[in-house]
Amino acid sequence: MNDQLTVEAVRRRIAEVRAEIAQLTDRSVRIVGVTKTHLDDVVVAALQAGLVDLGENYAQDLRARAGAAPILATGVAPRWHFIGQLQSNKVRLIAGDVWCWQTVDRSSIIAEIARRDPGARIMVQVDLAGIPGRGGCRIAEVSGLVGEAGRAGLAVIGLMAVGVPGPPELSRTGFAQVVRTAEDLGLAERSIGMSGDYRVAVEEGSTMVRLGSLLFGDRRVGGASSQ
Repeated sequence: MNDQLTVEAVRRRIAEVRAEIAQLTDRSVRIVGVTKTHLDDVVVAALQAGLVDLGENYAQDLRARAGAAPILATGVAPRWHFIGQLQSNKVRLIAGDVWCWQTVDRSSIIAEIARRDPGARIMVQVDLAGIPGRGGCRIAEVSGLVGEAGRAGLAVIGLMAVGVPGPPELSRTGFAQVVRTAEDLGLAERSIGMSGDYRVAVEEGSTMVRLGSLLFGDRRVGGASSQ
């Protein structure tokens, strides 16, 4: 297991994060454990520690996880969140395995998910940093994409964003904007905040944080698909 990470260690780390979140807000905040590039035994430890919301960045890795014998043997059904940049030709690989598509940012992805996974639960990703290749739509495009997804029969549950590079405080303004936009559109979920900036995100109104290294330690080089 990654650095001898045990179920007890994962459970303790989850408890510590939940305790800190409780000090920051009285809202319910869902923890999504980001298992990107970790071995399957880390996923097993997370499930056995009671963490069922898990996030993957790559379609091939999520597909492999969904059918991995050690994970299936836990008897726990993970809720898989796709949190990486999504390509239309990858949607078919994981349609049916994804509990929530968090990185929907353009019309072609909406159309492909609607075709491959009718009625799917999605989030629209907002670009806060303007970094080429990172993914996400401009804040001005959010309302249009939410409406388009709804007309395509998809269940839009909220907005998602990645903080800007640098100290956590630099993301505060962007996080607050995502929260206001979600509220204006009547969307309940705001998936903002990662291991380095989740405290700021929770203070600004996050309902979902995506935590990897904080729970599971450093990532392996090469990814899960190379195991």
